[in-house]
Amino acid sequence: MMNVEQLHKAQQDFFKTRKTQDLKYRVESLQRLKKVIESREQQVYKALADDLGKSEFEAFLTEYNVIIDELKKYIYRTSKWSQPKRVRASVLNFPSKARRYPEPYGNTLIISPWNYPFQLALAPLIGAVAAGNTVVLKPSEFSNATSKLLQEIIEEAFDEAHVSVALGDSKVAQELTTLPWNYIFFTGSPAVGKLIYQAAAKHLTPVTLELGGKNPCVVHESANIRVTAKRIVWSKFLNAGQTCIAPDYLLVHKSIKDQLVTEIKKQIHVFFGTNVKESADFPRIIRENHFDELIGMLEGEILIEGGDHDRDALYIAPTLVDEPSRDTKIMGNEIFGPLLPVITYSTKEDLEQWIDSFEKPLGAYCFTGDSKFEMWFIKRFAFGGGVINDSIVQFLNDRLPFGGVGNSGIGSYHGKKTFEVFSHYKSVVHRGTWIDLPVKYAPYTHKLSRVKKLMSWL
Repeated sequence: MMNVEQLHKAQQDFFKTRKTQDLKYRVESLQRLKKVIESREQQVYKALADDLGKSEFEAFLTEYNVIIDELKKYIYRTSKWSQPKRVRASVLNFPSKARRYPEPYGNTLIISPWNYPFQLALAPLIGAVAAGNTVVLKPSEFSNATSKLLQEIIEEAFDEAHVSVALGDSKVAQELTTLPWNYIFFTGSPAVGKLIYQAAAKHLTPVTLELGGKNPCVVHESANIRVTAKRIVWSKFLNAGQTCIAPDYLLVHKSIKDQLVTEIKKQIHVFFGTNVKESADFPRIIRENHFDELIGMLEGEILIEGGDHDRDALYIAPTLVDEPSRDTKIMGNEIFGPLLPVITYSTKEDLEQWIDSFEKPLGAYCFTGDSKFEMWFIKRFAFGGGVINDSIVQFLNDRLPFGGVGNSGIGSYHGKKTFEVFSHYKSVVHRGTWIDLPVKYAPYTHKLSRVKKLMSWL
């Protein structure tokens, strides 16, 4: 096993062979990866259960199937996406044609998180490989079982100099980011994202940073209470709330708060039973430190549902927190767990005061039957992506680029967009030689008036 610097050098040398730029090689690499993953489907489910307590259904829906679908699309479409793109030519270059040629950046680094450790590692990797890059993947040390499985899968599917996995803690990540990569793709917290950005700047390395934030979820008085409650419970407590685009806090119109809270409580028990801890469908917190941070957020708060927890089992029940103030722990940072603050509002000004007090979020959600309010919400607030009358499902449409804005991230990906992220598009003009207009050549005497007249027509 090569160390970090040896691996980086080996991948630099491999890229220089231009083997990864061969379209057939890229597609065959993706086909091998798909075959290996399919042969290890049950191992994927077991690793995700070991790391996060995910049910097989949730692991299939949010991780395994996402990657298999992505591989199918890339195997089928990489050839098309790799073709030059024709651009309308400028008459100033007549006669000419214009093209944009996609080419790989080169040696890329992908640092992936622990909350969806299989999907969020492989989705960008697939796009990077399809675009013709080499890849070093640094998965999270906190999702240990999945990270080890990823290493086994990658070793079986790829030449080590083409794609490889670097296991280890934050020291390994720091060592990796000191090296001169051609592109870095990071998914994680804003705090770590800033460190990645600083390290990349030393080499002028372009980056994609998929970060997070406090995602607001507004429930207007016109919302369908039952459907709203079901969809909030599903999206908030999926993966025990450890989802970067999960609703972080509810802003509920005061006239419907009691109805909504009652229905949310009901739906929690419909989903997970009266003893949530025994439900096979409710995941666990990733590790003790994160568990302790979440429990610390509940100190001094009024709970209207849940609060039960077991550190040994890394279990925290779906919990509703009543009207926390802005200066409390739970409202100070992204929660990233099964704790849901419920805050009432009366006016649009109340919403503005709350939402504007945070950095621009990765996601934002609005439940409403009022189309004017819906459009006001979309136009008034900045966010990476959002949904009207549901939440987190923007992620499911790979035709919608996924990414943050401001503190919640730089750049976006998903579907074809991932291929574009890992490609540099060279702009090329192809000039014809059958005619060569003399107006651009010196001497310029008496030509300016004709040029001005010509330009006014264009």
